[in-house]
Amino acid sequence: MIEVPVYNSEGSQVDTVSVDEALLGGSVRYPLLKQAYVRYHANRRQGSAATRGRSEVEGSTRKLYKQKGTGNARRGNIRTNLMKGGGVAFGKKPRSFRQDMPHKMRRLANRNAILAKLVDGEVKLIDGFEITRPSTKRISELLKALNVNRSCLVALDDTRAPEARSARNLEDVTVLQTGHLNVFDVLNHRYLLATRESFEGYLKAIAERNQRDAHEAEPAKEA
Repeated sequence: MIEVPVYNSEGSQVDTVSVDEALLGGSVRYPLLKQAYVRYHANRRQGSAATRGRSEVEGSTRKLYKQKGTGNARRGNIRTNLMKGGGVAFGKKPRSFRQDMPHKMRRLANRNAILAKLVDGEVKLIDGFEITRPSTKRISELLKALNVNRSCLVALDDTRAPEARSARNLEDVTVLQTGHLNVFDVLNHRYLLATRESFEGYLKAIAERNQRDAHEAEPAKEA
């Protein structure tokens, strides 16, 4: 079990939350995290870069001058990639960079990313934001009290809440719904900040999903 400290809005520890490593994969699988991270990054690429080849640029296909007798180097038509305004050799064409991964591996990678943050002590839990109206200053003071001095991913149940509207004004701070935590955003930030209630709800949802998967995997009993 991993004991995660819970802080109040002043940065003082008030409680701890016990997290079972088996719920998040048992151990950190670095090759899996790398594969999932690269896949997520590749799937964000548009793949829309395009250049014109020698058959697509404008210009005559006539040979510029005869092959021999001029004293110049051999030259073909003006569309060649050696000429200014000519086509591009081995130019880029629209393509898809998408990579696939089984959904069980994707789920495990997302959970394993949380486990990696827990092992490194980079998950910050608070008992509540206690913000009734948007105030970037309050969120900034909270991060300083929690010693969050690098990039931070703030996981919230409601991304329209006052604390969400306050946090997204800060540099190097990203706000994400707790249910949408993924390996790319988690590993792309040094710290993960969440409320105790939302984090425990996230773990509870994982436990329920594991139970459903185990139940579906059981062979059907004969009547």
